[in-house]
Amino acid sequence: MTLEQTILFLIIAATMGLFIWGRLRYDIVAVVALLVAVYCGVVSAEDAFRGFGHPAVITVAAVFIVSRALQISGLVDLLVSVLAPANRNMTLQVGAIGGLAMAFSAFMNNIGALALMLPVALRQSLDSRRPPSKILMPLSFATLLGGLITLIGTPPNIIIAAFRMDVAGEPFAMFDFTPVGLPVAIAGLAFISLVGWRLLPVTRATATAGGQGTRFQIEAYLIESTVPATSDLVGAQIRDLERLCQNEITVVAIIREGRRLLAPAGADGILANDILILEGDPMVLERHFQDERLEAISDTGFSAKELRGEHVTLVEAIVMPGSPVEGQSMRGLRMHERYGVNLLALAREDRKPALRLGSIRFKRGDVLLMQGDRGTLSEVLPAIGCLPLARRGISMTGRRRKAILAPAIFLIAILAAALGLVSVPVAFVSAVAALAITACLTLREAYDSVEWPLIVLLGALLPLGEALQTTGATVLIAEGIITLAGTLPIWGMIALVVACSMLLSDLIHNSPTAVLMAPISVAMAEGLHLPPEPFLMAVALGAASPYLTPIGHQSNTLVMAPGGYRFADYWRLGLPLDLVILVVGVPLIMLVWIP
Repeated sequence: MTLEQTILFLIIAATMGLFIWGRLRYDIVAVVALLVAVYCGVVSAEDAFRGFGHPAVITVAAVFIVSRALQISGLVDLLVSVLAPANRNMTLQVGAIGGLAMAFSAFMNNIGALALMLPVALRQSLDSRRPPSKILMPLSFATLLGGLITLIGTPPNIIIAAFRMDVAGEPFAMFDFTPVGLPVAIAGLAFISLVGWRLLPVTRATATAGGQGTRFQIEAYLIESTVPATSDLVGAQIRDLERLCQNEITVVAIIREGRRLLAPAGADGILANDILILEGDPMVLERHFQDERLEAISDTGFSAKELRGEHVTLVEAIVMPGSPVEGQSMRGLRMHERYGVNLLALAREDRKPALRLGSIRFKRGDVLLMQGDRGTLSEVLPAIGCLPLARRGISMTGRRRKAILAPAIFLIAILAAALGLVSVPVAFVSAVAALAITACLTLREAYDSVEWPLIVLLGALLPLGEALQTTGATVLIAEGIITLAGTLPIWGMIALVVACSMLLSDLIHNSPTAVLMAPISVAMAEGLHLPPEPFLMAVALGAASPYLTPIGHQSNTLVMAPGGYRFADYWRLGLPLDLVILVVGVPLIMLVWIP
């Protein structure tokens, strides 16, 4: 083993360890790893940032933007109406929701497909009086299965196609993944629909509609107090009181002369004898009671139901990947002051965090209970990167437009790429340009739709993947695997690559798995004197199958809190699903890709 190979192995091992640790964002870890590789001479300074112009990175970014355009086109609202008859039994319901999500995910990114279907699934769970824990994990897994079907269904497929270009001079085409991916996806969906949902627990989380569920028992945190005429709060503004309480108390309503003012604005004044309905920790208000700024009063019967009105509603929303509120707290954001909405409660993995609400730093997958004007919420939620978990009470996007034009542009891009008229990156960047020119989405929506941390991750890791090849590290690893598993038949080698890719994807993320495993699989193929395609397909199949943990893919993370799942619940359905994929996928790879 050379010095360069040793250094590279140490960098990759440390990078994977930090990915698994999860305390640092994966894009930061990837950039630091790239810089260390440059300083150690493993990657040249000239090649360090070539990954950001790689066709795979461009294609992934374009797919994010096109997916966003399809989300806001309104066409999906027409399609999901076909799901209503499926509520008759659980198997039909899971199969119908999962099947539609799988079809969407084949042609858009997995998270976009989940974002479309998550409110629909929760609404169906409420209507059918079935626990969402039986529906949401199958929904997430169905979106991942759909990604197996086409080139653009998931980033690992795009990465694998680019590696095939490097070794064979031609990338995989749009539907080259279909002969293996489609049967595997159908088999996986059949298993989920017939057996899988039965393996999942019934959790405490409940489906909601406009905040009408029971996830948040906020009555226990409502405090009623009156403002004495002698209080120095008389004449102050709502925002002044919230600042005095370090933004850990929210004024959700004012009762004034028998009238209720819901979700008052931060600039609204406080008058003598106002009754303030406050939401938060009573200990935060203790000194204000002692200073006689406020007086505690007996229960007036005010309940959470009364926090809604003609124009004011409660909405549960989930923090999406890439949200600008990730890593920030309510106190730091000054949410009421900046956005005019109230944050009433937060649920994380179906439990109430131990910290005070104002101090909690938001994470992807957190479910927020928010109060505000319906129109304001419909604008604020997309701006802060949160997805409402129910359609009732709030518009999903604030507007519906170009319901035919956006899908038509997308279809033309698919056909152009499939027929070989232009390359996939050119086809989808052209689609992005057409969507912007025709105002199917604004430039801000286009830029906001891209998950930039993933783009940075890919751009930083691709040079490391190339370094594995240029230093001969891939050959070293491949020879070691072949030696250790030398008695295995070819199908056993293929199964080993799929299983290793599955395990890595569960721990670090599907895209880094594809970047790291692709050059190793190519070296294995060369060592066995076989074409690289079956081994690259094995990596694609395994990397796109992170079913064992909630951290392997953002879709799994997003359903954790709404479904009330625990970490170990993913093994219940994920492990047998992995076995189904292996049993179905390996023979198909052998049949289709080995001459």
